[in-house]
Amino acid sequence: MKFSCTKENLSRSLNITSRITTKNINLPILNNVLIDIRNKNLKLQSTNLEIFIISKTRAKIEEEGSFTLPAKLFSDYINLLPEERIDIELIEGDIIKIECGKFKTKIKGISASEFPLIPEISKENIFKVRIMDFKQMIEKVVFAASTNEIRPELSGVFFKLDYKENKLISAATDSYRLAENKIEVIESSGKIDEKGIIVPAKTLQEVTRIIGILKELPESSNEMEIAVGDNQVLFIYDDVEILSRLIEGNYPEYQHIIPSNFKTTAVLNKEELIKAIKVASLFTKSNLNDVHLEFSSKGEKGELIVSSAENQIGENKISLDAQIDGEKNKIVLNYRYLIDGLNIFNTEKIRLQLNDESTPCVVQGVGEKECIYLVMPIKL
Repeated sequence: MKFSCTKENLSRSLNITSRITTKNINLPILNNVLIDIRNKNLKLQSTNLEIFIISKTRAKIEEEGSFTLPAKLFSDYINLLPEERIDIELIEGDIIKIECGKFKTKIKGISASEFPLIPEISKENIFKVRIMDFKQMIEKVVFAASTNEIRPELSGVFFKLDYKENKLISAATDSYRLAENKIEVIESSGKIDEKGIIVPAKTLQEVTRIIGILKELPESSNEMEIAVGDNQVLFIYDDVEILSRLIEGNYPEYQHIIPSNFKTTAVLNKEELIKAIKVASLFTKSNLNDVHLEFSSKGEKGELIVSSAENQIGENKISLDAQIDGEKNKIVLNYRYLIDGLNIFNTEKIRLQLNDESTPCVVQGVGEKECIYLVMPIKL
């Protein structure tokens, strides 16, 4: 195995692939990145057995072959090299020689024969979305997924294709809050199971990170392909493929908990509300993170009172101007969950909707119809 490439290309591929490698005493090969050269193509591959990442890289190939190197060491070393051509060659059976200008080094690796095989996935059921739509959609929902593995299905993001509206629906919940978003599907073939799929949140966080790296390139594509197979999903963006297992099980039927009618609706400035909640958070009970919201209308104007109190600290009350429609109302919410939800919207105005203090509060950005956030109340 022998090849040459630019420091920029190799460093980028290593940044894409090396992050998911793990320290594994029983399977030390999982610490390594695979350098694979076939048919005059150079690919870097990594896996933690949950996710497989493949990154193609432009290179001058002199001799084909494959080998693995410790991912962190290899990546850290390449990132420190000057912006010059890098020459890499396999010598002495398990040693890689790396030369770049005045820098010369040798790194010991492991045979590629020990590297896990990448599962094959059919591309019959595949659809295409705009890359930035997809990235923003994930950022608006993935944070709401549970970090607890007791209910594995809640640790992922639910996806479903709405073929009538030609939309991709995504949702995530930890049972205390729920985020749902929809984006347009550009093209699709085959048929995705009507029950939908559940993708691990960690996979999607890795996908958005990689999109961020590739999107900076002037030649990057504006589209991503997503293929769904038996218990697997494949994300294809430019020269990178991310293959992940799916979470088994049925996602909760969450649609019925989203109210269709509301007794009270408030529209107000998002940044003013966030600031008021942050101030109120200083006076909340540490075990509840409780912030009290009171909605009332006064003639043509409305008022939202944000308050909190803690016996050992003190109390706080802030009055915000708001457009209030409907009944006088109140609710107690976890301030962390509420701020998380407010931050996903890019609008100046925010809409809060509720029925009573024992049912969910629904948050939407004014003008953002495809995204909705729901927070369950705290019952004192």
